[in-house]
Amino acid sequence: MIADVMSDELREKIAGEITLSEEPGRAIRKWREEFGISQYELADAMGVSHSVISDYESGRRKSPGVGVIRKMVDAFLRLDDANGSPVQSKYMPEKKMECILAMDEFPQGIDDDLFIRTIAGRNINPMKTPKKRIYGYTIVDSLKAILSLSSQDYMKIYGWSVERALIFTDVHYGRSPMVAIRAHPLTPAMVVYQKPDQTDPLAIKLAEKEGIPLVTTDLSVEKLIDKMNALKEGK
Repeated sequence: MIADVMSDELREKIAGEITLSEEPGRAIRKWREEFGISQYELADAMGVSHSVISDYESGRRKSPGVGVIRKMVDAFLRLDDANGSPVQSKYMPEKKMECILAMDEFPQGIDDDLFIRTIAGRNINPMKTPKKRIYGYTIVDSLKAILSLSSQDYMKIYGWSVERALIFTDVHYGRSPMVAIRAHPLTPAMVVYQKPDQTDPLAIKLAEKEGIPLVTTDLSVEKLIDKMNALKEGK
C-alpha cells in the first residue's frame, strides 16, 4: 500500500479539485476514469445507487457536499489499493522532473482574462471558450517532456489542481502538447505556448474540442515566473 502521507496528499488534491471546480460533475468523472472505475463500481463502494453517481456527473444533481466528496475520494483510494495502487503510485515523488521549469499554486483563483493580460498573452482560439479560473501553473519544457515523460509522470505536471495553466516552452508548432492533453483524461484550464514559431491549426482545433483557451505569449521564462509570483501575491 502507498504511504499514508502520500495518500492523504492525494486525497486532499482530489477533494479540493472537485470542490473548487466550476463543473464538479466533470471533475468527478475525470477522476473516476483516471482510477479506471465504472460508475457501478464507485456506487457500490460508496453504498449508493448508480443513479446518484450518474446524476452528479451529468449535473442533474447539485454539487456534492463535503461528506459525499470525502466518501467518494475514500472509495477511489480504497479501490485503487485493492488493485495494487497504480494511480497513487503516479504521485510518488520518486524523481525530479527536469522538464518542469517552475510550478506553483495560487491561494485564490485567478480570472482567465486577468491571467492572459498579465502575461501579455493572446487567446488564439477562434471560438469563445467558457470562463475559467486559474488555480495554479506549471511551466514545462515541451521538448524535454516529450523525450522524458512517462504516462505516470505526466500526472505530476498538474500539481494540486487540474484547474491550472500549462505553459509550454520550446514550442515550434504546438501540436504535440495538445495531442498529449487530448489523449489524457485530465484537462487543464488553459494552455499557453511561450514564443512559438507558429501554431499548428490542429492544436487550435484540439483546444476548441476540449474547451481550453489556447494562449501565446512572447515573455521570457524568467519574466513569466515574475508575473506568476505577482499574481500569487495579489499584485
